[in-house]
Amino acid sequence: MTYQPYQILANAAPSRWLVTCDHAANTVPPFVAGGCLGVAPSDMARHIAFDVGAAGLTRALAAELGGAAILSNFSRLVIDPNRGEDDPTLVMKLYDGTIIPGNRHVTGADVADRLDRLYRPYHAAYAKLAAARADMVICAVHSFTPQLRARPPRPWHVGVLYSHLDARLALPLIARLRAEPDLCVGDNEPYAGHLPGDAIDRHALTPGRPNVLIELRNDLIATPDAQAAWAARLAPILIATLTESGL
Repeated sequence: MTYQPYQILANAAPSRWLVTCDHAANTVPPFVAGGCLGVAPSDMARHIAFDVGAAGLTRALAAELGGAAILSNFSRLVIDPNRGEDDPTLVMKLYDGTIIPGNRHVTGADVADRLDRLYRPYHAAYAKLAAARADMVICAVHSFTPQLRARPPRPWHVGVLYSHLDARLALPLIARLRAEPDLCVGDNEPYAGHLPGDAIDRHALTPGRPNVLIELRNDLIATPDAQAAWAARLAPILIATLTESGL
């Protein structure tokens, strides 16, 4: 089978929702460092290589929302599609205490090849999906590790990330989630939600599309059943938030 840098999940009659997963896979394509970055399998199974559980949640959430979805098919360690092309962290050499040997001596030509064969095709497909409807809404799905090495534990079950340039959907979503008595909800936690040149900046903020980025703690979405349960819980909240926002 020919390698494809992304997967698209279509819907016969898609809703306004486009669900995206920038860090869906820990795949190292065969044309990158011979298909191996020199990272131990145990590390390639960690959050440093992809967003654990996010792909399954994305598929389940797109089904619940009746929307299309796009998922990357290359590890964030190969090249990070959620970074701008000029971002110094586009190709990481060290991440959460793990050295990435296959990136240690990466050249400008290597980065250009990864951009042309992975990053740009993913974003071109993403842009085409996002433009399929004038009223498209983007929901980006990510996950985070409960604790980075030598850092304090992260208490949040779910974080809602957004830019100060457009919080129209995110702030009412945070309010709705915080009304759930069993949830610890992060407001732009565990990361700040605006990174110039990132996927949301490129496909939502610049064209003016309503958007939100949801981060789930990855131990809560480690199984297909857990992913399905979170999708079923989040979808009606997202739908109600969008409806009441008037966007």
